[in-house]
Amino acid sequence: MKEKGFIMAQHSSPVRVRFAPSPTGKLHIGGARTAIFNWAFARATGGSFVLRIEDTDPTRSTDENIRIIVDAMRWLQLDWDEGPEVGGAYGPYRQTERMDTYQKALQQLIDCGAVYRCFCSKEQLDEEREKMQAEQGGYSGYNRACRHLSAQEVQAHLDAGDPFVWRLKVPDNHPAIEFDDAVYGHMSFPADVMDDMILVRSDGTPTYNFAVVCDDINMQITHVIRGDDHLSNTPRQILIYEALGKTPPVFAHLSMILGSDGKKLSKRHGATSVEEYRDKGYLPDAMVNFLALLGWSLDGETTLISRDVLCKAFDLARITKKDAIFDEVKLDWMNGAYIRELTAQQWARLARPWIEKAGATPEFFALDAWAEKTFALIGQRLVRFEEIPDKLAFMFWGSTLKALDDASFKKVLAKADSRAKDVLVACEAILADTSIPWECNVMQDAVKQLCDTMQLKPKAVFQPLRVAIAGNMVSPPLFESMELMKREDCVARVHYVASLL
Repeated sequence: MKEKGFIMAQHSSPVRVRFAPSPTGKLHIGGARTAIFNWAFARATGGSFVLRIEDTDPTRSTDENIRIIVDAMRWLQLDWDEGPEVGGAYGPYRQTERMDTYQKALQQLIDCGAVYRCFCSKEQLDEEREKMQAEQGGYSGYNRACRHLSAQEVQAHLDAGDPFVWRLKVPDNHPAIEFDDAVYGHMSFPADVMDDMILVRSDGTPTYNFAVVCDDINMQITHVIRGDDHLSNTPRQILIYEALGKTPPVFAHLSMILGSDGKKLSKRHGATSVEEYRDKGYLPDAMVNFLALLGWSLDGETTLISRDVLCKAFDLARITKKDAIFDEVKLDWMNGAYIRELTAQQWARLARPWIEKAGATPEFFALDAWAEKTFALIGQRLVRFEEIPDKLAFMFWGSTLKALDDASFKKVLAKADSRAKDVLVACEAILADTSIPWECNVMQDAVKQLCDTMQLKPKAVFQPLRVAIAGNMVSPPLFESMELMKREDCVARVHYVASLL
């Protein structure tokens, strides 16, 4: 170690990065952003992307939560080179299956005198904390009461069966802990505020900082890209690297993600997990693009960035220290842009579950290219797939108009000077005429001729017909929608609404 502190070395070996979520719930947006940055950096450098599950919290870490995280990663199409389901040379990739790794590292520290047993009870530690609060106005860390126990005193505790933890013996007069963060630049932390942290609990399980360092060493991780909420952990982890005689990886800490109000993103801002955005009908490509731009940019201008470009251009040097704003309006715009880039066939496959929610039955999908035609109907106007049921539901009501918007009825049909009833009676006759092909352009031309015959503006004819068919004066293109419906259903609805006038 250098006299002025521990300076992090640059690695010339192939890049190895990891995403290491704790399976305590759904994959949060912040975690997804971290995963994307690691994945993109690995792909851009020809390195390896490792998925590691940090499941040492037995009360919250469950197999179901692991499945949820893996599913979210699969949905985002962030393929990992090593980890659950794919294996790898440095497995296993769940911390609960790596206890021998931590035990070996602990034994190494015991052998070199870098750790010691601490027999202080929780009550003793609480009492010491309260004393420090009263005397110093704050807690300055463990008082090292057990650090200087004699061998006889230690043995007496062991003979009595007293539980103990293993603490790291931070060297006295340790110089400031320094490292060059790839995002924040040169960082320095005074070592005298670092207490002798616990590495192994009384039940034999490793603490977070110890397990992370052991795993990163064992898996030969070269770069640790993570949220800046871990910045305070970094000097502690560097002390562990030092005690184990290993060189730390390059650290890159990502700025916080804020809501539109400038406060830390939380549930009060709405959806916060990948699963929730998936279930709202966002596309994975749009989510990856959007999240990649939360703290990174290609050139400061380009907004729509393909996976291919991201995986070639991603560079740690373009990560910004400025907090990122999660702008859902921008996400909606971006998702809409990606939807418009779909082919009709892609649309049909992705939209089918949502069209089924709107009420479509298998008979509709059996029609040649029926689902593909709905792309031209609403695809250019959509920002989320969850909008599909509301936009298309009227098409599947059959002959019954199941909902008639009151405001539309009053504004379009019930005005005193309206000729809506005459219009609908005439429209019914046109639609019922089987000699007129059931094609949108032909039907539209026939109704336009009705405007001339009745000497009415198109709006005075088209709007009553739209309300009669869709139950609302706002709907997808009218005649294109009708073409995808049954003739007899449209005729029945027009007849019904005309009877109300």
